[in-house]
Order: sequence, then structure tokens, then C-alpha cells
Amino acid sequence: MSEPLVALRQEPPSIDEAVAYVKHAGAGAVCVFLGTVRDVNDGKPVALLEYQAYESMALAEMRRIAGEIAGEIDGVRLAVLHRVGSLAVGDVAVVCAASAPHRGEAYRACRALIDRVKMRVPIWKREHGPDGAYWVGWQDARCGDEHDHDHDHGDHP
Repeated sequence: MSEPLVALRQEPPSIDEAVAYVKHAGAGAVCVFLGTVRDVNDGKPVALLEYQAYESMALAEMRRIAGEIAGEIDGVRLAVLHRVGSLAVGDVAVVCAASAPHRGEAYRACRALIDRVKMRVPIWKREHGPDGAYWVGWQDARCGDEHDHDHDHGDHP
């Protein structure tokens, strides 16, 4: 098993770099996932998106995830390149690539990689729209589940 390619970068992630890293003579399939910035999220227009990360923890968790997947699916080689900073609509935010001897394993590995990265890696997304900036997927700790969340607590992550 080769070490995964894992990176957080200010510049756009390279699809070519990810594919070149996972591709090898024993790989009969290479799958790539691109996560891009869309212009609408949850019915709200998006003009700009910012990603922030706890870098050392994010990199360690991405390596851990890749190791888990490599232990579950034989013969995979993995790469995940995630962008941080400000991104415009249409920009590539994340590239995941997986190779395996057969397409089924490559698809499974690539899907598992992006799903686990989204679920577990400490990378936060802040969207900007006509009503200002807001953090995505963040609930103010001052609110319990019984409260109505239509109120504002300011712009705090």
C-alpha cells in the first residue's frame, strides 16, 4: 500500500496531480470526484464561499480516513486535495481520486473518501450571499433543540 496524497492548499487542487499519483500499472480503474462551488445552497444564492481548516488535524484525519479505506478495499491508492480560502462559484473545492484493480473497488473507494472527508475532517464552510455571510452546518451552542432558529446570534463560527 502506498501512502495517500493528502493536501490542503490555497491554490486550486490539481486533477492531473491526483490522477497521476493514484494511477499505476496494477490499476485497472481510476475514479475522480470533483467538489465545486455552486451558486445556490439550501435555496439561498451563493456569491462566494470560504473554507477554513484546522490544518494539522485536518491532514491527520484525511490520512486516517485513507488508511481505513485502504484496509477495507484491497489494492486502492488514494488522493485527496482540498482547497482553503476564498472560492468563487464554479471553482473546484476538493479533488478525490482512487485507483484499484477493478472499477467497482475504485468507485467504492472514491465515494467513501469524499463521504468521510465531508463528515469527519475539520474544514468549515462560510457562504456569502445577498443577506451576508453565514457558516454552513453550524448551530449556535446557545440554542437548544427546542428553540426556534430563525433568530440571529451575529456572525460567529
